[in-house]
Amino acid sequence: MIRTYINAFQIGIIAGMRSMMAPAFVSYKLSHASSRPLVDSKLHFLVSPKATMALELMAGGELIGDKLPNTPDRTAQPQLWGRIASGAMCGAALTEADNQPIAYGAILGALGAAAGTFAFFHLRHWLTHEKDVPDTLVALAEDALAIGAGLVLINDEKFGSLTA
Repeated sequence: MIRTYINAFQIGIIAGMRSMMAPAFVSYKLSHASSRPLVDSKLHFLVSPKATMALELMAGGELIGDKLPNTPDRTAQPQLWGRIASGAMCGAALTEADNQPIAYGAILGALGAAAGTFAFFHLRHWLTHEKDVPDTLVALAEDALAIGAGLVLINDEKFGSLTA
């Protein structure tokens, strides 16, 4: 049970880093689960391979859009709320798929997203403004970290009760 809530918080952190990446990872995991999770859920769309593909394309678009010079800060409105909503949805889906109360998963996913948003915003700002590391390099490193952490998380045997 506690592992499910830790996973919800962790996927929230990924949503704070890249808002569409977390739903893409969760949808991928759910759509490849041996059991049929979320059958009677409003989040059942995440199980669909078509949803997985759409979310993966959106996550790829976000990776490109993040590098554009006119992209707003992740802490600006409505970007912040989108990241928090993404984390909440992913946390809720994971806990519901593990037959745990979705409210706790949604709250932990939202908290993880808020923490990830502000932590990585300030880290990126510090690296680019205080340490003079090129922004594109920092953004690419953050992309790699978000992808790597997401892959480790969804491939963990303890990632909910889902088995691929």
